[in-house]
Amino acid sequence: MPRWAQRDALRDRPRRAWAFDAAVTLFALLCALYAYMAAYAVSDDEPAAALGWAIVLAMVAPLPLRRVWPVPTYAVVLAVAVTTGWWAEHLVLTPPLAIGLFTVAARCSRRATLGCLLPTELVVVAWASRLYPDGRSWLSEALSLAVAVAAVAALGMYVGTRRALSLELRDRALRLERERDQQAELSAAAERARIARELHDIVAHHLTVMVALADGAAAQAVRAPERSVAAMRTVSATGRQALTDTRRLLGVLRDAADDTGPNAGAASGATRSPLPGLADLTDLVAGVRAAGLTVRYQVVEELPRLDQGTQLALYRLVQEALTNTMKHAGAGASAGVRIGRTAHELCVEVDDDGGGVAAPGVAAPGAGRGLPGMRERIAAVGGEITSGPTPHRGWAVRVRLPLVDVATPVDAS
Repeated sequence: MPRWAQRDALRDRPRRAWAFDAAVTLFALLCALYAYMAAYAVSDDEPAAALGWAIVLAMVAPLPLRRVWPVPTYAVVLAVAVTTGWWAEHLVLTPPLAIGLFTVAARCSRRATLGCLLPTELVVVAWASRLYPDGRSWLSEALSLAVAVAAVAALGMYVGTRRALSLELRDRALRLERERDQQAELSAAAERARIARELHDIVAHHLTVMVALADGAAAQAVRAPERSVAAMRTVSATGRQALTDTRRLLGVLRDAADDTGPNAGAASGATRSPLPGLADLTDLVAGVRAAGLTVRYQVVEELPRLDQGTQLALYRLVQEALTNTMKHAGAGASAGVRIGRTAHELCVEVDDDGGGVAAPGVAAPGAGRGLPGMRERIAAVGGEITSGPTPHRGWAVRVRLPLVDVATPVDAS
């Protein structure tokens, strides 16, 4: 960790951590004072008494900085201990030295720990040889002290490893949480895009049918009022169907908790109605015919039962294609819807002859988002879509959908 990061972390530490460090420093100060008093009691050297307080403070003063600069702090403590060891042996092995070495082992690399441990072991051996001139006593004392110093370093390394593991687990948990939030945002964006496509298909189709019916009703209001009234009733029915479809679609935006409320069943009845599929194409074609567009609907072969998502994609494709015919080909045009299959694929084709005149205002500027939406829908279910003009000034949309698993036939007639 960079030093500036360590300093920032030090400033951001809670008060409890500061209180703990203050307690550790006070403990080290008391132990050093006790060692100083023991050294002064066994020595008649006046300089030891005069410099004792300065030595104690010099050993303890760097400890509050041990978390920011562990190696320099320990170097100062060790240097003071080595300097005073020549005339006050009892001030060498004191808690400030152990605390400094523990901090280095816990917060620094193994190389830094080893670099501080080896000089400490040498100081311990030298101190034992000075304090115990007898060879046997010196060897035993040096060995026990060396093991104690190594144990302090090992304990610090263990604590540092545990702390690093804890931080790594916390960072990993934070990363997983961020990834989960990002995944949720991506899922929400994909859901919004899906809802936008659905709204486009529903609203564009029903509004196009309603505009065509309203134009027809206005044209027949004087000459054939009965037909005008029937057309307006169809406009009303189409509008109600558009509202029902829109409510069902927007129901996916409800919070899941709403489903557990007292009015959940009544409130979500419309939203839980089945999504349209191939079996609903007959009603779709009938509604377009009622709006004045001649539609030839043909199912060449018995169709397999497809999953709901695939059926919805094909239904929206036919709906969008017929809506575009009503927008651009206009009254007097005719369209054809053909659904067939081979041994390995399902084929859907929607075309028109381009022989009509588009009503003013129906094909509004800025339109044309339907074809990209159709491509996305068909690609999502594994199909291919092609579109383009026909030799008779019309337009055709063709879809080929591979059939992976042929199951029970579905009635699309």
